[in-house]
Amino acid sequence: MSNHADLPLTNEDNAENMTEKKDINLNQDNTDITDNGIDHSEDVTSENDTAIEEFFSPSRHEGMADNFKTGYVAIVGRPNVGKSTLMNHLLGQKLSITSRKPQTTRHRIHGILSNHEMQAVFVDTPGIHRNEVRAINERMNKAAVSALVDVDLVLFVVDSDQWRDDDLLTLQKLGETDLTVVLVINKSDTLKDKGSVLPLIETFNASFDFADIVPVSALKNQNLDRLEEVIASHLPVAAPIYDTEQITDRSERFLASEIIREKIMRSSGDEVPYDLTVQIDAFKDEPAHTDPKTGRPRKACTFIDATIYVERTGQKAIVIGDKGQRIKQVGMDARKDMEQLFDKKIMLTLWVKVKRGWSDDERALTSLGY
Repeated sequence: MSNHADLPLTNEDNAENMTEKKDINLNQDNTDITDNGIDHSEDVTSENDTAIEEFFSPSRHEGMADNFKTGYVAIVGRPNVGKSTLMNHLLGQKLSITSRKPQTTRHRIHGILSNHEMQAVFVDTPGIHRNEVRAINERMNKAAVSALVDVDLVLFVVDSDQWRDDDLLTLQKLGETDLTVVLVINKSDTLKDKGSVLPLIETFNASFDFADIVPVSALKNQNLDRLEEVIASHLPVAAPIYDTEQITDRSERFLASEIIREKIMRSSGDEVPYDLTVQIDAFKDEPAHTDPKTGRPRKACTFIDATIYVERTGQKAIVIGDKGQRIKQVGMDARKDMEQLFDKKIMLTLWVKVKRGWSDDERALTSLGY
């Protein structure tokens, strides 16, 4: 019996790749350029230098404020408090995967928000938690804590109606730094009595010296404009770090693996909670061309092969599903998200394999990118 589900795609492209490439030729002939006996070679060299400087200067972006601000913003908090949802909605783009299960985020993910006033480089982190039962849990905690190094601002995210031990653990970690911290009280839309958040704010204020406190609903985009204003107010004046059109520094390979993992976690319920990971085996871009066998034109496409690793044989059966229906649906849903995010046609092939004890094996974790 085959361990993989080959997912042939026959649907039309969701979108063509509309990236426009502009080549700027700044090279000049080395010979002197003269007009009526006047040597202009130095003027040409000066113009070249100016053109190069202007092209690579961040100030070339139109509409940028005079006191433009840029900085790294870590988003921290306990598991399943809405950190990834908050970053996605601030960006207006789904970048970090989400599910109802805690500890969905396992890696630090950078999301880049640019507007005319600022560029905020968000660092979405795994949830800080006490139960480091396996090596992967320890690495997730280390990834979250290490994100606090060299950031300009921290968003500490909590639930509007819950205060747990892991919140206190996160606050203790923040207390060991001298970072500027903004308290973000998420899911404020779930409160029947909006005034009930005031005692919670007083409790937090008594326990930590927060620079600001902002109640929001990340899922419903409530008060996020106010949060953006607060973030901008605490960032240093600086030129953009990244191109203002860029939304992440993560590779397409990484994002593809995360999308596949999200679809499995969402479809398998609590049956395969954390004992799975995804490895991209092949990621090949094929340009538009004419099929040599049929003579028909073929559109540009990216071919992705991925292996889903689980820890037990029974989990493999769960991921594949009855007659392969679950893995087929996972592939269809993942491909749809990839085509929307990458703006190109995707051909996706999935394999499911058992790799016993990978989540508690240091060498396996390293090889899998943790």
